[in-house]
This record gives sequence, C-alpha cells and structure tokens, in this order.
Amino acid sequence: MSNVYVKTKHRSYYIHIEERDWKPFIIYLKESLKSNRLLIVCDDNVHKLYYQSIDIMLSEAKFDHDVVVVPHGEATKSIKWAEKLYTKAIDNRLDRQSTIVALGGGVVGDLSGFIAATYMRGIGFVQVPTTLLAQIDSSVGGKVAINHLMAKNIVGSFYQPSMVYINISTLETLSEREFLSGLAELIKYGFIWDYEFLNWMDDNIDKILARDIEALKNAIAKACKIKAHIVSIDETEQGIRAILNFGHTIGHAIEAATNYKIYTHGEAIAIGMIYETKLAYNLGLINRQYLDNMIFLFKRCSLPTDLKDVDTSLLMDKMSLDKKNKGGDIVFVLPVDAGEVEIFSNIDKDILEKTLAKGCE
Repeated sequence: MSNVYVKTKHRSYYIHIEERDWKPFIIYLKESLKSNRLLIVCDDNVHKLYYQSIDIMLSEAKFDHDVVVVPHGEATKSIKWAEKLYTKAIDNRLDRQSTIVALGGGVVGDLSGFIAATYMRGIGFVQVPTTLLAQIDSSVGGKVAINHLMAKNIVGSFYQPSMVYINISTLETLSEREFLSGLAELIKYGFIWDYEFLNWMDDNIDKILARDIEALKNAIAKACKIKAHIVSIDETEQGIRAILNFGHTIGHAIEAATNYKIYTHGEAIAIGMIYETKLAYNLGLINRQYLDNMIFLFKRCSLPTDLKDVDTSLLMDKMSLDKKNKGGDIVFVLPVDAGEVEIFSNIDKDILEKTLAKGCE
C-alpha cells in the first residue's frame, strides 16, 4: 500500500494505492464519508467486472447504496447523461451528506464528479479509478466536466474528491489499447516535470508493458506525487497547473474533430504531444533530437505519432474553442528543455498551420 497526500485550499485527501486488496477500500470509505448513503456510478464494462464483489462488501458493511450503469465511451460525458444521473440522485433521496462514488475510468470520474459538484451545490465524492489514465490523471486534482457537441470538457468545475482508491489489479482486465493510452499521460509527467522519471520509464518500459505490478505501483505513485504537488500549488489552474495540459490543445481538438470516435483520449494526447513538440521545434525552442526521442519512445509504446485524415482548418477551428484560450489567442504548453515546459500564446498562425499540415516522420 502506498499513500499520496493531496493538499488543496478547499479539500485535502489521500490517494490510496493498493496492489490487489479491495478490503481497505471499505475502511477508507467509512473514514471519508458523512453518511452511509451512496450512489455508485460505473460503466457497463466495469459493472460486469467489479460491481458484484464491491456490492457484497458494501452490503456487509451496512451501506445504503444503489448503482447506476452508464454506457462506456466519451459520448456518455453529456448533458443527457448528466440529467439522468440527477434524476437517479433525486430518486434515491440523496442529500448533502450523501456521496457519489465513481467506479471506472476517466469518463465515469468526470461525469460523476460533475454531478457531485452541482447536485445540491455539492455533495460527497469518491474516486475509484480502474484505468491507468484515470489512476494517474483524471482522478487526481478535482477537474470534473462534461462535453458539449462543439468542445470537450467545456462545461465543468474544480471539485476535489474526499478520497481516491486505486487498485492496480484492475489494470489486468484493461484492454491493450486502453492500457497503452494511459501510458501517454504517464510519459507526459517526465516531459513536463521530471526527466529522471522519463529515463526510469525508458529503462523499465518492458516491465510496464508487461503490466508488472511492482513497476506499475512505482510509476503510478510517482505520477500521482507529481500531480499532487502541482495541484497543491495551483488548485484551479491559474498558473503552473496549466503545464499539465501539454499535448491537450491539439489532442482535444483531434478528439472533437473526429467526434470522439477514432482515437482514444490517450492516443489523441500522444499525437498532441508530438505535434506540440514539433511546433516547439519549428519555433526554435528545442532541437530535433528532443522530438526524435519522444517519437521513438511513443513508438516503443505502440502509440500513434502521426495525424492522418483530419483537416487542418477543422483542427484550427476546434482549437479556437479551447477553454485555455485567452483574448482570442490559442494557448499552448510547449517543451523548452528536458523536463521543462512553458506556456505560450500568440503563436504565428503560419508556423502552426505548417506544423499541423506536415507529418512528424
């Protein structure tokens, strides 16, 4: 068991990282709740895999709980499904002492957190992430949101959970594609903050790809510590927290431009990081070797490194709707050195279009 403490102005909490055991989850759940009334939200895949055993434990511990099962996939982060969850919360007579538990990946966590943040102006919220991407990224830091047809995560808030419980064994049932998608966000921490961690990842990538529990525990704990530190400095993204968006300006535009149907989030972010690094190279911020090293590592992880069949003008349009933008300028997080990025706006449009139009190979 490893614990990572997240300290913020509005709520501080622990991330509990367990290798296999679910029993501590019930103990920590009791410690973090104001009442025993829960609404569990999970997607249809996670429900089949884990809900029955968790349901038994909750019943044995005398929790008053119900479950709502949502379809897997990014389309579930919608106003339609938010309304269905509000109705379920009302039907279950949830009050301000009640808690919503997100059991699943980033989609379930973002949607459930948005409901918890806005139902009765805020009720209890617990994250139980079951994907690598959710464990190292979306479950930590309090970003909750739903999508609009025109833009990703455009409707949301900052709302910290009271507890995060990570059971690494859930990664054993994750599809290869979803597991690899999580690696993109894991690698990101090395490029934005800790190049030594990136070197460690490079040395241990075979163990990580084989889903070695010890290697995964070390990697997940390190990523959570980095994000917890950044969030503790800047909870609501007024400054340094924005560096966590490396790859996301282009990545989110790719997702929106393809209607969230072609790339997973991690795949889109991987391509986004490559192209934003290419942009940094074209601006003279980094050398070609930096970009080549990134492409090589992503290829080792079987992640996409080139963007195909997406119109440049459509990408530009989607980027113009990004929530990070300021004064009409598209905002980018770009690498400037090993383990260091900076925030840029007012990028020359011709250079940006050139970067998007040409592949990175």
